Amino acid sequence: MNIIIKHIELIERIDQLIRLQATGSPEKLASRLGISRAKVYRLIDTMKELNAPVAYDFACQSFIYTKNVHYRFGFIDSELDHNEIRSINGGSYLAGLGKRFLITKFE
Repeated sequence: MNIIIKHIELIERIDQLIRLQATGSPEKLASRLGISRAKVYRLIDTMKELNAPVAYDFACQSFIYTKNVHYRFGFIDSELDHNEIRSINGGSYLAGLGKRFLITKFE
């Protein structure tokens, strides 16, 4: 479970740096995060799978979002049904967790 939390934290940090247009080159971002360049690209690919419009801007030497998006990860403590949860920023309902769990994609 710690691996999942670590990945979430890395994606949140990358998201923050992208919003600031301050990631630097992939090599600098990897160094800043204490991970390999290959892992940076894997995390960026994961973000893209979640619909993040990520691109690298050579002019500002940073990853950027090509359109305005929001990212949210967390729990919902309510009695929403499956369709209501899906309507909230593309969330997903994961059965068997005891509580409703929301993973929103980049929108």
